[in-house]
Amino acid sequence: MTDALPWKTAWVTGASTGIGRDIVLQLKAAGVNVAASARSAEKLSALGPDIVTIPLDVTDAAACHAAVERIESELGPLDLVVFGAGTYAPVAVDSIDPKLFAHTMNTNYMGVVNCLAAVAPRMLARGSGHISWIASVAGFLGLPKAAAYGPTKAALINLAESLEPEMKLKGVRISVINPGFVATPLTAQNDFEMPFLMQPDEAARRTIAGLVAGRFEIAYPRRFVAILRTLRALPYPLFFRLITRFVLKDK
Repeated sequence: MTDALPWKTAWVTGASTGIGRDIVLQLKAAGVNVAASARSAEKLSALGPDIVTIPLDVTDAAACHAAVERIESELGPLDLVVFGAGTYAPVAVDSIDPKLFAHTMNTNYMGVVNCLAAVAPRMLARGSGHISWIASVAGFLGLPKAAAYGPTKAALINLAESLEPEMKLKGVRISVINPGFVATPLTAQNDFEMPFLMQPDEAARRTIAGLVAGRFEIAYPRRFVAILRTLRALPYPLFFRLITRFVLKDK
């Protein structure tokens, strides 16, 4: 990233590990003033002294408002936000735990809504800004073991689609980021082969490039995205047959 980025100030949640961490580091290296949030103050401190770190549980709506107030008072108006806080746990069909489903939805979906409610009014009042969040290709279609996770990502995609037209008319951009498999502590839980597995630094690079280009959807890697979109377009009998054979390995 040798070209100057179009933002002065950015806020990234889920910034202590994975894609969020690398987005913070790459934005900072390019000269953006960055505020980073995650639940772990210790992990945030490892980002370095030049980044404003604000420990935050995104399920706490009041804390999200306080975080935005602090960031804008210290760094100035936010130009870009990337909401990346999330959680994941695989689900077995013989172990449906409502608490897990509620926790995942509260973190992944309502966490974005809480941050959005804190940021959007300020950007709309200024008539400028770029709001983005990390969903997933898992939101394209239902996949085995993702029964708690996938619906939260589908909801985030739908949320972005719902808000983009009106937000754009008022000068605020919306982007939804749909990565495939990325090597993070969350995906390390998986006990199955993850095709087209990417490293977080490459995912961050592609994310930032997509945001600079102003794309509504930033989805990668392209081949995996194309495969999943093709699967989604198939009739259900064929879709389930292929999922059973290649994902569940039942031949």
